[in-house]
Amino acid sequence: MLKPSVLVPLTTREIRPRGWLRRQLEIQAAGLCGNLDRVWPDIRDSRWVGGDRDGWERVPYWLDGFIPLAYLLEDEELIGRAKRYVDAILSRQEPDGWLCPCAPEERRRYDMWALILIAKVLVLYADCSGDERIEEALSRALFCFNRHLDGATLFDWGAARWFECLIPIFWLYERTGESWLLDLARKLEVEGMDYGRLFADYRDQEPRRRWSYLTHVVNLAMCLKQQALTSRLSGGDTDGFAETALGILLRHHGMAVGHFTGDECVSGDSPIQGTELCGVVEAMYSYETLLAAGGSAVWGDRLERLAFNALPAALSEDMWTHQYVQMTNQVECSRLPDGHVVFRTNGADAHQFGLEPNYGCCTANFGQGWPKLALSAFMRTERGLASAVLVPSEARVVIDGAEVFCLLETEYPFRGRLTYTVRTSRPVSFELQLRIPGFAAAASVDGRPVDTGAFYSLERRWEGESRVTVELVLACELTPRPRELYCLWRGPLLYALPLKERWEKREYVRDGVERRSPYCDYEVYGESPWNYGFADHNFTVRERQIGGVPFSRSAPPVTVEAVMAPVAWPFAHGVCAAGPEGREPLGPPQRLELIPYGCTSLRMAEMPRTAPAAWADRG
Repeated sequence: MLKPSVLVPLTTREIRPRGWLRRQLEIQAAGLCGNLDRVWPDIRDSRWVGGDRDGWERVPYWLDGFIPLAYLLEDEELIGRAKRYVDAILSRQEPDGWLCPCAPEERRRYDMWALILIAKVLVLYADCSGDERIEEALSRALFCFNRHLDGATLFDWGAARWFECLIPIFWLYERTGESWLLDLARKLEVEGMDYGRLFADYRDQEPRRRWSYLTHVVNLAMCLKQQALTSRLSGGDTDGFAETALGILLRHHGMAVGHFTGDECVSGDSPIQGTELCGVVEAMYSYETLLAAGGSAVWGDRLERLAFNALPAALSEDMWTHQYVQMTNQVECSRLPDGHVVFRTNGADAHQFGLEPNYGCCTANFGQGWPKLALSAFMRTERGLASAVLVPSEARVVIDGAEVFCLLETEYPFRGRLTYTVRTSRPVSFELQLRIPGFAAAASVDGRPVDTGAFYSLERRWEGESRVTVELVLACELTPRPRELYCLWRGPLLYALPLKERWEKREYVRDGVERRSPYCDYEVYGESPWNYGFADHNFTVRERQIGGVPFSRSAPPVTVEAVMAPVAWPFAHGVCAAGPEGREPLGPPQRLELIPYGCTSLRMAEMPRTAPAAWADRG
């Protein structure tokens, strides 16, 4: 038997995005994710659908975001395109159940990560569409996988990411109860990497210019959910391993956004080291899994910090281009000259915005970020419903035979007010759990103070229409970083000093892949001073209307005015130094506007406090 999760995410048939979140999904659908099957040969001409291009992870990665995107937007054209891909994949399943596009003689050396990934995607598609073919196709594919592992053990990416297969295995077991599925789960655990042992004696405190599966940022982002998944088989703590592993990673390789570096492998705590976009969206998915498995509100906090900061920062406003890696202090995005590449295991163009800078995995994979966040907004509890991620959305569920509608209207994370409207088809008793973020300075529900960093439960008999109002106090706070630098947080949003930007277009063809506007490459150059430090601890918040681009560079929904002073800070070969040369102001303090990190392309987010005398002069 499987241990149940504390929270159960809803499907696209039960949840809908609203407000600014829906707008984010619309932008994504109009951008690269919504058009990859039209413009990118690795998707358009993939071996998964009968072509001659990539036949491994790229189509499954793309579908993992494209499918929920289509169904959340209720877009029939997108849904039809998703179905054509699923139909093509299912039609090519071999008689013995083998599902991946490779010849029989290639099977022993085919990395089974692709099978694990497409199995996850088929489960997602079944939940979205209700397609009754998926259960049988998945059963045949996993049974074939089970037999395959008897003679060809896991290796490479399949060994590093084996636990992801527990998601489709558990989904199928809950529908069939077939014991061989749990045998397959245990077999994978035996053959796959043991991350518990890796972090029990962690040896990678110092970054190295050496590529390794054990230090790869995406593997580490994924592995955070390992124990939460295996605990459903063996019982025990859902969160302990993730807390330990994440604590170690942030201690040695942490970034201001609350993630860890990885360009591609863990790379220390310098603000000019990068983190991979794939690592961001996979960490988000791990936090969503952990939030559901154990019900701890802290995973919602960590999820939101990535979703509202690191995810939008790595995408252009129209979502037609993205970065492979983002840097905390990023004052230019040009190709780095030979001999001066700061990334330890990435190429010179990894931080440029483009179609597939450095490598194309993120091109296919980034699309899961926003849709899966939307799917985590509301979750079922044993006795009702939980508002787990505080994004504008609505849920329609049945509780004890009553139809229940719950709407969350909010401009959070840019504002601190949340309004819930609950309507029921008849009187019904259930709990409504509200996640109160730990980074709120204070909070109230219907005017009554409540604890932060936990779920607050409203258990009552609901009848007709009811409203619940949550007020969150979001306070500005300078938090320390290594090298005597600081970053400014206000609630879930990290703030940064933006630079004026000049985008230079690069259109070309390489390896048969065309880069043509809007999905070409760009180098981005700063055209305003950036070498500043905080000269004061008083900040002024200014709120603006949320426009058509929620994370807009030119019209951010909220800004913070700060007193800053210029300091000596070296710049060479397209990159600023890891820290300034000193803290002495080079000129008088100025009032400058900081904007949310997620609204920036070029920025400074880790900056010093200027010399104490400058602070004293300002009281």
